[in-house]
Amino acid sequence: MENTTEKDSLYTDLDKMSVAELLQHMNEQDQTVPLAVAKALPQLEKLVDVVADRMSKGGRLFYIGAGTSGRLGVVDASECPPTYGVPFDWVVGIIAGGDTAIRKAVEFAEDDANQAWNDLQEFNITASDVVVGIAASGRTPYVIGGLATANLNGIATGCIVCNAGSPVAAEAQYPVEIVTGPEFVTGSTRMKAGTAQKLALNMLSTSVMIRLGRVKGNKMVDMQLTNHKLVDRGTRMVMNETGLDEATAAALLKENGSVRKAVEAHLK
Repeated sequence: MENTTEKDSLYTDLDKMSVAELLQHMNEQDQTVPLAVAKALPQLEKLVDVVADRMSKGGRLFYIGAGTSGRLGVVDASECPPTYGVPFDWVVGIIAGGDTAIRKAVEFAEDDANQAWNDLQEFNITASDVVVGIAASGRTPYVIGGLATANLNGIATGCIVCNAGSPVAAEAQYPVEIVTGPEFVTGSTRMKAGTAQKLALNMLSTSVMIRLGRVKGNKMVDMQLTNHKLVDRGTRMVMNETGLDEATAAALLKENGSVRKAVEAHLK
């Protein structure tokens, strides 16, 4: 395995650069990330297909990771219910060290190869589900162990890593390898690698939710109406679909609780 995420930065003497130089060079490196993601799209497509298939049959999607990778999984999972109106336990993000680790690093939590499976057991995971390991380095024991045990139990496994030929990818049935190269600050994988993982997670969950029918046209018709901005957006969506005036559409939306249900109620 060539651990390119740990290679020396392409830039030296960062501490002697002006702020303008720092920002320019970071931006230069950030522009390489979507190109790296593009190369992994065929792998990502296979992962989307298996996740959508399992979830359409009642399965769930689990993310496991440590540090930045774990936090990104938790964020993606937590945004699915408000965005697509799905139950909170359809997509679950698990981070090494537990929820405490979301805000504060938990020492050596990522080094326990058995803990991920223990964490997954709390959710009564079954062979209907999918486990996706997220690890920039591709060598996190917590993720490797979780995927290995999931495989032994007949559970579909995937991963999102930022090095080629990693142990995590070797354990995943559907690996996604986004090779982002050296970081601007050597080894700081919350930068390019984290950005790549965020992009991949966005595409994974969004594509799956679209395949599951949670988007109509290009609209989030099942979004939770949790603030005034979303209520206003939902009202406009109902108006566009039904031709109703704003007051009537707003009342219909309030009565039915979602854009989809409001439109369906009008059409009955």
